[in-house]
Amino acid sequence: MPPKQNRISLIYFVIFTLLLVGLVPLVLTGWFLSERSAKELRAVENRYQTQLVQEKARQIEIFGQRYGNLVNGFASALELSNDLSILSSPQTEKKLGATLKENSNLLALYVKPVEAESLSVFRSESINKTEIETLSKDSLANITNQKLYFGQPQKIASSGELVLTVTSPVIINQNTAAAVVAIVSMKDISRSLVGAKSVTEAELWQSGLPIVFVVDDKGRAVFHPDPNLVSNQKSLTELRIVQEWLEANKQIQSALVPFSAEYSGAKHDMIGAYSTVSFGNNLIFGVITMQDEAKALASVGEMKSQTWMISLAFAFIALIIGFVLSRQLTSPLLKLASAAEKIADGDFSTRVETQNITEIGMLGKAFNLMSDNVEEHIARLAKAAEENRELFVGTVKALAAAIDGKDHYTRGHSERVSRISVAVGQRMGLPDEELETLRISALLHDVGKIAVDDAILKKPAALTNEEFEIMKTHPQRGYKIMSQIPAMKDFLPGIYMHHEMVNGKGYPQALTDLEIPLQAKIISVADTFDAMTIDRPYQKGMILPDALDRIKSFVGTRYDGKVVQALVEACNDGQIGIGVVRLKSNTSNSPQTQIVREKIVA
Repeated sequence: MPPKQNRISLIYFVIFTLLLVGLVPLVLTGWFLSERSAKELRAVENRYQTQLVQEKARQIEIFGQRYGNLVNGFASALELSNDLSILSSPQTEKKLGATLKENSNLLALYVKPVEAESLSVFRSESINKTEIETLSKDSLANITNQKLYFGQPQKIASSGELVLTVTSPVIINQNTAAAVVAIVSMKDISRSLVGAKSVTEAELWQSGLPIVFVVDDKGRAVFHPDPNLVSNQKSLTELRIVQEWLEANKQIQSALVPFSAEYSGAKHDMIGAYSTVSFGNNLIFGVITMQDEAKALASVGEMKSQTWMISLAFAFIALIIGFVLSRQLTSPLLKLASAAEKIADGDFSTRVETQNITEIGMLGKAFNLMSDNVEEHIARLAKAAEENRELFVGTVKALAAAIDGKDHYTRGHSERVSRISVAVGQRMGLPDEELETLRISALLHDVGKIAVDDAILKKPAALTNEEFEIMKTHPQRGYKIMSQIPAMKDFLPGIYMHHEMVNGKGYPQALTDLEIPLQAKIISVADTFDAMTIDRPYQKGMILPDALDRIKSFVGTRYDGKVVQALVEACNDGQIGIGVVRLKSNTSNSPQTQIVREKIVA
């Protein structure tokens, strides 16, 4: 009994490897901390965005309330006086002028009585009286049912400055006696909201800083860091956050909206928020802020990068140690894997050297035993497959011979057609698998004649029309016989369609050129060639040139031109002759192609 061999258990290598897994906690800890920081920073950013839009919205509301109160105050004073004649008083004009001077954003105060001359004070360097009347026209038409009316922001034609009209009616004796209109510059509030420095839209997206802007109830830019968007009143409804505000501004005062946006073909994940500002009952603005989430959370990305750098450093050290210590484990496994690949490639003689220091030695022995059994089993299967193939081919040949044997003059016809078909197929460059299918199909192409009356098959004279119609049924009969055998599926086209013509006048289906498989086209030409060159009781076989000329005359009507050309070339090269076919075949002994000369006995 051989002495028991000492083996080093694989568990020690596994334990040592698990010690190196201390790297995993480091990576996971860093990752979870960075993720938690990202969530906290995202929450902070969300709060900041919400507070920012609420603060900006509050600024606009205060701005509107201030000038709304101013206009209401003048309107109330006129109502208390109950006499619009005070508008002609110098004191009234002086008071309006003082108010204009005290409010730098106030460009004009305009009082329009219903039945008297208007009174206006204004900054002549910014606006003229005609512009005042033009800007006030819309507001005066809309104050009938409202105590305070805010007009849509408009531009002064001469200066291009954006202004807001605030209008309040003067009610005396329950009738509208006049209206007070304030024309207020929005320059300062715009600077307060979006900044004094003009920045292009492209620069805003590239910077990654928060973008604050204001839109009207149609989604058009009212305030924006890019003045071109404001001057063109560009619609910003392509932004999802603007769409959501337009849909919900009547129901939701403020909201946080994460969304995606595209700019210059690049997709950005955004953090955004909006808040609604209402002026009276007729004017609303949406204050919106948004920022690229990746830029907002850039610090988290840096933290993750540092975590990965530290982890990679430890991983590199662990890799060096693991590489040195794992050599003893991986070397035999690599040899075993290499041997398995060779067996997978078909080299069943491959064996591995058994190792005695670990359990891998036992695996190697088991592998070698498996290889022995597989090699033996594959050999048996190969032998059985070859025997089955030889049996199948032999059966097919016997069947073909039985068919041809019914008529002395057609004896050997199927074998000749098979070899001619293969020669033509080789000339056309068909692969070996298709050539083998073509060979069997050609051998069986006339199998349907088994079901045709011997009196017709063996008739020494030409067939009558009725007899020929019966003879024409042999493709269908052959198909019906062979289609019952699943293994014959690939051979059916040649059996069923070898009498079809490319012009659609063949039988049994009257198929045209593209509908006829190449297998059937080749067998059709080979069948005709053999019939023309072999002696029959009612017709002597044609000489080779005459047969080829006759077949070529049918190109485009009966036969495919490429198939006929391959037959002609094979005949001209001596590959096919009357009673002789030279087939190219690959032998297992040599990779070179051999020419095998096969004599065909008619």
